[in-house]
Amino acid sequence: MGSGHEGVRREIAAAAARLIADGGLDYGSAKTKAALEVCGTRAPKGSMPDNDEIDEALREHLDLFDEGHAERVARMRDCALDLMDRLEAFHPLVTGGVWKGIVTEHAPIHLQLFHDNGKEVHYWLLDHRLDFDSATVTHFRGQGEVEALGLDWRGEPVMLSLYRTDDLRGALRAAAGQGAQRGDRAALLARMEAGR
Repeated sequence: MGSGHEGVRREIAAAAARLIADGGLDYGSAKTKAALEVCGTRAPKGSMPDNDEIDEALREHLDLFDEGHAERVARMRDCALDLMDRLEAFHPLVTGGVWKGIVTEHAPIHLQLFHDNGKEVHYWLLDHRLDFDSATVTHFRGQGEVEALGLDWRGEPVMLSLYRTDDLRGALRAAAGQGAQRGDRAALLARMEAGR
């Protein structure tokens, strides 16, 4: 890839990071809109950044422009650990911004739960008098959709995505060329202790 494409990739990544941080856009929408902003049309072949490049640009953006970022990450990670303790029966894994340590104002704590019956999670929430909304999100393996429940925990937005117990097998394996996309409670604590 030529250096011209590299420069365009960095510009698109920076613009997408700004749109995610300031506008709450998801990665796909932010990349598309950023490419239009930077290129005036679709990005030239080979110049669209991947999600890891967006993450790097987002981390830089938040470090520069969001004075409360470090405090937000610490607060939401503490909240995630508390909720993971309580939802231990569902083998919770944390993913998204809280896992990566790049939490925008609009990002929820995203926990992936693994169960034999999704109604068990509903019953747990109802037993704890927690109101929740139900939607769907794409399966982390890209195979169809799974139920996602939105709620508040200790004043923080939370999304619980519900997977079958069988999905837990291999969930912690990193994809080729990528770091871990999710972790259990011990892995999150290790990240926190390492300052990552």
